[in-house]
Amino acid sequence: MHKSVLLDECIENLNLKEDSVIVDATLGYAGHSSEILKRIKNGRLISFDQDDEAIKSSRERLNSIGSNFTIVRSNFKNMKSELSKLGIEKVDGILFDLGVSSPQLDEDYRGFSFHKDAKLDMRMDQTQSLSAYNVVNEYSKEDLIRIFREFGEEKYSSKIADKIVEYRKNKNIETTLELVDVVKSAVPEKYKREKHPARKVFQAIRIEVNKELDVLKIALSDALTLLNKNGRICVITFHSLEDKIVKNMFNEVSKIDDAFKNLPFIPEEYQKEFKALNVIKPSREELEDNPRARSSKLRVIEKIK
Repeated sequence: MHKSVLLDECIENLNLKEDSVIVDATLGYAGHSSEILKRIKNGRLISFDQDDEAIKSSRERLNSIGSNFTIVRSNFKNMKSELSKLGIEKVDGILFDLGVSSPQLDEDYRGFSFHKDAKLDMRMDQTQSLSAYNVVNEYSKEDLIRIFREFGEEKYSSKIADKIVEYRKNKNIETTLELVDVVKSAVPEKYKREKHPARKVFQAIRIEVNKELDVLKIALSDALTLLNKNGRICVITFHSLEDKIVKNMFNEVSKIDDAFKNLPFIPEEYQKEFKALNVIKPSREELEDNPRARSSKLRVIEKIK
């Protein structure tokens, strides 16, 4: 069963009212969406996802709570245009949960997990053509090094890329565990004992396949323009690359110039439109209950002007 990370903290920080219009940019299996829907009886929930299985399962779950929701089958980078089609120009809250949902990890055939054997896939949107198979078997050595380094922060990037290219000369790498074996053959024994040696490589490939960081920048930038006054954005990140993007974008729109820092009064024209609020990590209880929450972090920003 998928457990939503930082659920109570998100609900509290979204500052929901009965008539709030809320976007869940990452519906998944409706953990956050169902709790939001319970609290906005006269409002409206619009949830985005591009995974057909998640949408089917979530529709049933949400229908049992209320009918004031719309599920949009689209990448959240299209949030602004999709909301516009629904006649919505402004909203009161937006939630992003950037983790891969447990069912996606647990379903062997999706190829997200380095613990289970499956075809190399990792597509969030099953209709797109680029998959992990293409990245692993068709990218040049230089491109593999770049994505392992940039998106995985993997210190053995070039050794791993070397091994992949060498292996490909004889046959393509078809499955997740085949890739795991190639990665293991490229790194020192000590590294294998520290953490799973393929963890960072799998993360890097997944980010590349789904263009996750580019998509996040587009979506966050649009999300900031969609908020009503007092509206809030909550973003749950799971690794430093995402968190850095969110932190920098939030700082850009909320940080007051150092020149005004110690003044008792900041002139209106120098006041920022947004205020960055909380940075929240999971409680010890949550970590005991759900180890997948361990690297998560929630950032919150509010539109104050």
